[in-house]
Amino acid sequence: MITVEEYQERVLDQVRELAPRRVGVGDAHGLRLAEDVRAVLAVPPFVNSAMDGFAVRAADVASPPVTLPVRGDVPAGTTAPTAVVPGSAVRIMTGAPLPEGADAVVPVELTDQPPGAVELPAAVEVRRPVTAGAHLRGRGEDVRPGDTVLTAGTVLAATHLSAAVSAGHGELLVHPRPRVGVLATGDELCPPGVDPGPGRIPDSNSVLMATLVREAGAEPVLLGTVPDDPARLLEVVTGALPGLDVLVTSGGVSVGTRDVVKAAFAEQLHFTAVAMQPGKPQGFGLLEDRVLVFALPGNPVSVMVSFHVHVAPALRRLVGLPARVPLGTARAGVDWRCPPGRRQYLPVVVEDDGGPVPSVRPASAGGSGSHLVASLALAQALAVVPEDADAVSAGDEVGLLRW
Repeated sequence: MITVEEYQERVLDQVRELAPRRVGVGDAHGLRLAEDVRAVLAVPPFVNSAMDGFAVRAADVASPPVTLPVRGDVPAGTTAPTAVVPGSAVRIMTGAPLPEGADAVVPVELTDQPPGAVELPAAVEVRRPVTAGAHLRGRGEDVRPGDTVLTAGTVLAATHLSAAVSAGHGELLVHPRPRVGVLATGDELCPPGVDPGPGRIPDSNSVLMATLVREAGAEPVLLGTVPDDPARLLEVVTGALPGLDVLVTSGGVSVGTRDVVKAAFAEQLHFTAVAMQPGKPQGFGLLEDRVLVFALPGNPVSVMVSFHVHVAPALRRLVGLPARVPLGTARAGVDWRCPPGRRQYLPVVVEDDGGPVPSVRPASAGGSGSHLVASLALAQALAVVPEDADAVSAGDEVGLLRW
């Protein structure tokens, strides 16, 4: 067996950051920006009204009440608004460009006109004065051309994308989501939601792996299930490889007589035993010199643990993030047993009992057995216990790997 760190290094030595690519802003949500974004346009791009009301010259309404003839209407989107000549007004909507000759806006509430959809009046009575510049948004008041709007490394949320569009961008250079093929193997697997019958089990691994991929910020590509037939497995994988950056399989990697992944990829992948529990049998390598392949054990708890310990760090490196996430610290809330000579990754429930670190307890009464799939629903993290421990006592410090 090799240590967890040795296997992680073997994997990460083969991982290279994916090249950034330009995508439409609508496709960039959740991705990490690969360069600073500078404004092409001023925001706002022109002087416009901050209120529904009337564009005027402030000097004309300095001594209210004042009645001014209304020369026109300026709704938002107008490209050639009616000019305001001395002693007149133009009705204007919020966001509409300020007409030539005007230097202020009188809100409709400060006039004799009712708010809402009404006919354009012939005249308006202004009942309170406004100063020059009142209720206006200046060009470039928020951002000027050349200003930095977003910085490289930003994980793009809805507000970031809105800012980029407002500043004149339709595309952004981002670190793309890795496309991760998900493939479960085994004659015993049947589709979710059907009676499996004797000797068969529901394929929970495909859903588990796809969801873990999505939670890690990558894009899952569901490849279905393959029976214990090496030729069929090769056919499915070969057809899918052109569209993938990573392939994750489950099952067929141990020492059984029908370990299909081992049989199909004995020459391309390296299979080894890692000193961890669960997740001892592991396979890894490259196909077509570029697609990272993780061959995980078949038991769902082993899949979940192997993903967080080995696959997730590689996905982080692919998008330019630090591969390793520091372990937290927790305190055991109960006693449990450990497998001597293997690092234990125990699915746990995390309880904040007011102490300096959280308390944890096994999510299942069966401990870290790789077959205890139903208990995964309770797990919130993995307690990490060193290889030299054969037991944990209540109050002992353990590592904590959160997701």
